[in-house]
Amino acid sequence: MLAFGMPFLNVTGYRFFDIHDPEGIRLRLLSYFENSGVKGTIIMASEGINLSLCAEEAKLVAFENFMFEELGFPCFELKRSWSEKIPHKKMLVKIRPEICTLKFPGIDPQRKPAPYIEPKKLKQWLDERRDFVLLDTRKEFEFRLGSFETAINLGGKHFADFPQEVDSLPADWKHKPIVSFCTGGIRCEKAAPMMVAKGFTNIFQLKGGILNYFQECSGEHWRGECFVFDHRAAIKPSLDPVESMNCRLCGGAYSMRDLPNNIDGLRMTCPACMQNVSAAR
Repeated sequence: MLAFGMPFLNVTGYRFFDIHDPEGIRLRLLSYFENSGVKGTIIMASEGINLSLCAEEAKLVAFENFMFEELGFPCFELKRSWSEKIPHKKMLVKIRPEICTLKFPGIDPQRKPAPYIEPKKLKQWLDERRDFVLLDTRKEFEFRLGSFETAINLGGKHFADFPQEVDSLPADWKHKPIVSFCTGGIRCEKAAPMMVAKGFTNIFQLKGGILNYFQECSGEHWRGECFVFDHRAAIKPSLDPVESMNCRLCGGAYSMRDLPNNIDGLRMTCPACMQNVSAAR
């Protein structure tokens, strides 16, 4: 099935579970992907898997069957969106110490997650203007591109800095309702339990992150776009790719369609500035 004439399906997802032989699984995945037509990135660790892939729908359905049936991975939800072209250049399978790097030992998202809040419940809280903190755990540039209207951000450049940044929050927030959120939910799987470990007693994490909220509640209470980790750069609350961006260097608007294939959309830089940067090197 094609969505709005867009031929390529994008899927993202993660799951915390025990992987006892990441290298062996990596080799099986590389063998599967060799002639699959699927592109993107898979990150594995002993704690689980995090993936972002794109291909024609049938090819991704085949991969899901391989992952859940032949590899025996526990099922997990994959967020779906569509694009006119594949927003990845390669197929990468990486092994890292963590599938989402926080560097805060002692938390266990698989066995001791922080409480979740469903997107529709969060929307209800926002509709009712409840007194709670909406905490954007993403990087500062992601927050500037788009976020919930009442959200706050701690201005971080690296997620691993988040534990120290949380220490700057007011002491009376230790018992105040706080809802943490991120793009697809994975960062909050670690950020929220970390905050519990630091003494926050009323912390929630948005189930499925911003992408799940868009899917269930559209763009209500949202401003701007949502940064995504592929060459689309950002998507709208409709889950469609953005048609234009503002260049991070000159500030001018440019069409995503005008980007040559050799220019990385993730850099959020217009073709003219990219050429100037390349010429100056």
